[in-house]
Amino acid sequence: MTAPAHRPTSTAHPLVAAFVRFVVCGGGVGLASSAALVLLSGRMSMVVANALISVVSTVLATELHSRISFRSERRGWSVHLQSGLTVAVSYAFTTGALLVLHSLQSAPSAVVEQSVYLSASALAGVGRFALLRVVVFAERAAKNDAVLGKSSVAMTA
Repeated sequence: MTAPAHRPTSTAHPLVAAFVRFVVCGGGVGLASSAALVLLSGRMSMVVANALISVVSTVLATELHSRISFRSERRGWSVHLQSGLTVAVSYAFTTGALLVLHSLQSAPSAVVEQSVYLSASALAGVGRFALLRVVVFAERAAKNDAVLGKSSVAMTA
C-alpha cells in the first residue's frame, strides 16, 4: 500500500480571505437592510425607517465583521462605536463625492450619478475595511499575521 501523495493546497492570503468575508457580510446586511427599508417604509416615515435600519444594520454588520470577517474576540460598545465612526466617515465620503459631482455638473444623468456614488462607496468600503482591520480589530489581525509568518517560515524550512 502506498502512502497518499501530498498535494499542496492553495489557500487565499489571509488578508484577501478577510476582505472577501467582509464584502459578503457587508453585502448581505446591505441587501437585508434594503428589503427591510421597503417593508418599513409603508408603516412609518422613510426618514425614521432609514435611521432605524441604519442603526440596526450597523450593529449587525459590526457583529458579523467581528466574528466572521476578522475573527476577533473583541466585543462591546466600544467596538460598535468605533465601527459606527467608520460608517460615518464612509457616509461623509460618499456624500462629499455626490456634492462635488453636483457642483461640477448641475444635472448629471442617473448613470453618472450612480457611477460616482458606487465608485465612492467602493472606495469607502476599502477604506472602512482597512480601518476596521488596523484599528478596531487590530489585535486579532496581528495574531493572524504572526501565525502566517510562522507558518510561512515553517513551510520554507
